[in-house]
Amino acid sequence: MMKSSGYTTIDKQNQNDSETTVPSVPDPDHVTVKFTETNLQTFPPSEAQGKISGTYRPPRDADDTFSKPAPGGSNEAQPTGWLRAFSVAAYRPYFDIDTSDVLERIGDSLFPFKGSFSEKTAENPDLYGPFWICTTLIFVAASIGAFVTYLAHKLQNKEWDYDINLVTWSAGLFYGYVAIVPLCLYVLLKYFSAPSGLVQLWCLYGYSLFVFIPASCLSVVPVEIFRWVVAGVAGFMSASFVALNLRTHIRSAGESWFLIVAGIFLLQLALAFVLKVYFFTITVKKN
Repeated sequence: MMKSSGYTTIDKQNQNDSETTVPSVPDPDHVTVKFTETNLQTFPPSEAQGKISGTYRPPRDADDTFSKPAPGGSNEAQPTGWLRAFSVAAYRPYFDIDTSDVLERIGDSLFPFKGSFSEKTAENPDLYGPFWICTTLIFVAASIGAFVTYLAHKLQNKEWDYDINLVTWSAGLFYGYVAIVPLCLYVLLKYFSAPSGLVQLWCLYGYSLFVFIPASCLSVVPVEIFRWVVAGVAGFMSASFVALNLRTHIRSAGESWFLIVAGIFLLQLALAFVLKVYFFTITVKKN
């Protein structure tokens, strides 16, 4: 061992003497493990191998009835013609709407003299708003009608019995009106060569009923003349909303367009009259 310039070195001869050669003996239990190169900077891997995939795939037996078909078509045959009207897929797009759009359309229904509702909904009519408006109106009219009757009996110290038929008649009235009247109008306009979209008519009539919800709430006031005024104003607003939005389109039906618009207006007023008479006309039985 020598020291030179502050460093310690090992003599080469001593180094050679200290080296020991170990012969390699083959080991039968020895297993060689080789690791393939991998890029740890990329996660997840760009290409998945084996049974583990980089993307989630549902099992083949999963229920994808309400899933959207992939671009380029679907494996299942879709119904065509009139059979499509009885499939869920036919109505799915009409329930795909934002809450802000529903609120905007409700606001338009409260200002009937604009007459621009049909233009706004021509490209994307919905059934979500009309369905919940009708459903809400059914329970509001039935519950408030029952409450008004209860209040009138209590003020006169009379016995009161709840009429369960209010809900049934309310559902039949509003669901039936919104479903059947636009359908009849659709056939009528098609006959006069002024066809309109059936879903668009359902959308228009559905939103036209919203004004009857606050009107029903105001009917709690136990003043008969006030209730008639509320029903009349609500009926006039609803009838004007429907008639003004259909007037421009129905003009193409020829000379009879005015009679059609007048019939639409009067039919909507008749709905307001039935609502007032059946739900908010109180008759207290004398013992």
